[in-house]
Amino acid sequence: MMPYLAKILLYPVKSLDGVEVESARVLDSGALEHDREFAIFDEQGRFVNGKRHAKIHLLRASYTSVLETSQFTRLNKTISLEIPGTNSQQVFHLHEEQQALEATLSDFFGFGVTLKQNSLVGFPDDTDSPGPTVISTATLVEVASWFPGLSVDEMRRRIRANIEIDGVPAFWEDRLFSEQGDLVSFKIGDVDFFGVKPCQRCIVPTRDSHLGEAYPNFQKIFVNHRQATLPEWVNSSRFNHFYRLSINTELPALSAGKILQIGTKVKILA
Repeated sequence: MMPYLAKILLYPVKSLDGVEVESARVLDSGALEHDREFAIFDEQGRFVNGKRHAKIHLLRASYTSVLETSQFTRLNKTISLEIPGTNSQQVFHLHEEQQALEATLSDFFGFGVTLKQNSLVGFPDDTDSPGPTVISTATLVEVASWFPGLSVDEMRRRIRANIEIDGVPAFWEDRLFSEQGDLVSFKIGDVDFFGVKPCQRCIVPTRDSHLGEAYPNFQKIFVNHRQATLPEWVNSSRFNHFYRLSINTELPALSAGKILQIGTKVKILA
């Protein structure tokens, strides 16, 4: 096996479309710069996300990336939105045109929303382990095969992992966690990671990433296949249920400021 970093995916606005980049900088918090940096909130201060609002899947978002002289990818602060029922993209600067963007999103959802920013850690689901989530390409291929009609790209959009490792078999990333309370050290290039636990999935993977429509019996099918294909070497004590996929991570302080780069080797240390 020759594990290497095959893809980096960032999700600048939580629950909207991601963007594939060639490189990404590690923040002091261990999160990746620009990942879940913005989030949409309702008037009660709750996330407007795919867990609570299937309608959000109908929005298409894209972003423009620029390559800095330091050779890592940054995103400019604009978002291009395609809203159902309109024939063109609407482009907003996330700071200078925030009120206009909020008004457009409020009209779409049918209730008032605001956009908030956290450039230090973003808005991760797992605030205890805010590092990028990790999965292998082979795992996405395998899991997609469980669901007739679903492509690997569609499964990738549903799982929404940040880091994709290739050159390994399916479920290789399950080597990146151990007993409760233990961390697994690994490196991607010169960036140090700690693998923490298998990620608990929510309702989002059950839905079409563009239409929001549910795949019949998705969770039941997933759980049955995940349990049946769990490698014998996996620490099964971390599976109180089998609706888990990809790995949550933390990054040590020494990784802050370092750059993840496509094509670099991955090595498990302990």
